[in-house]
Amino acid sequence: MVAAATARRRRRCAWASREPLLSYHDREWGVPQHRDRRLFEFLILEGMQAGLSWETILRKRAAFRRAFARFDPVKVARFGAREAARLMTDESIIRNRAKIDAAIANAKAFGQVRREFGSFDRYVWAFDDKVALSKDLRKRGFGFVGPTIVESFMQAVGMRNDHEPGCYRRREISPPFEG
Repeated sequence: MVAAATARRRRRCAWASREPLLSYHDREWGVPQHRDRRLFEFLILEGMQAGLSWETILRKRAAFRRAFARFDPVKVARFGAREAARLMTDESIIRNRAKIDAAIANAKAFGQVRREFGSFDRYVWAFDDKVALSKDLRKRGFGFVGPTIVESFMQAVGMRNDHEPGCYRRREISPPFEG
């Protein structure tokens, strides 16, 4: 009970005001990620979030995980017309054709990056600028990776520490680049 009360009193980023945002902020946002599958998950979720609230995406996260083969990029890269049609009828996820097509195309491009660099982690962590990363991703065939989405991705996977000054997580997380 004391731990829960202490957790509620901690100063956080203003956007982390209620669940599921609060738990996401405290446990995940800004924590450096280096597993390719986890990086792929955030890449897909950030693209799906375009024009929507992050809270909406978090509430649908388990459904996205089921729909997109637990974010296995190799499996998603094999999705064809049948799987895309299935996703378009799945009411538990965001049913936007452009976003679904981009997720599948991104899985294919993700595989190419892995083959070229050995891992997506090695590739993506070489960037510290959202515009440069966005341009390079688009050049490689990724979609829904404009600078704003890429900035959100970089924040989410810990490439940038954009926790607000005074947020207890800002002090706990020390990535290479601070925004």
